[in-house]
Amino acid sequence: MSNFAALFVLTNGIKVMTENKIEILIANEAHTRYVPVILETIDDAAKIRGTGIAKRSTEWVEQKMREGKAIIALCGDEFAGFMYIESWGNKQFVSTSGLIVCNKFRRQGLAKRIKNRAFQLARQLWPEAKLFSLTSGDAVMKMNTELGYVPVTFAELTDDEAFWRGCRGCINHDILERTGRKYCICTAMLYDPIKNKNEEKNRRETRK
Repeated sequence: MSNFAALFVLTNGIKVMTENKIEILIANEAHTRYVPVILETIDDAAKIRGTGIAKRSTEWVEQKMREGKAIIALCGDEFAGFMYIESWGNKQFVSTSGLIVCNKFRRQGLAKRIKNRAFQLARQLWPEAKLFSLTSGDAVMKMNTELGYVPVTFAELTDDEAFWRGCRGCINHDILERTGRKYCICTAMLYDPIKNKNEEKNRRETRK
């Protein structure tokens, strides 16, 4: 097999580049041209899952890119995946949201790579903040758990109204409102840097 051919794998009858040729980047102004396909991919994913993914405007996603608060995956010039982060409650909390991967690039571990890069970026920008995620997907819950997130009640998340207003774009928002923001279809998961630091310290001491 030639070196060129080795760069490809067969997935569902479609040749796609392997993960080594997919770049995971912090998005910037130059990537705003991908916003239409990002929004289309988010909308398609919400329809397929039948569960909530909060809709975002073109201007909102562009702003995240310009602020360096988004992760984009590219295979050459082709869009492959996306995720964004944001701080809330005077930077005491940070959300990692909107994880999507194009169908063509699934089953290659790309979602995990994007998730891990977003986690690293959030920890870099806000090292003392608690990171949280609202998700209804088993795969994302597994990734969160591997990173140190634990399931929590909604009451343990940010009380920043700006964050909760973003949930209005989700098809399940009425459930959130009817329950007084106590629960919804999504599971709340939280990463506490202080708690995780202490647990890691205890593990190291136990191994001595």
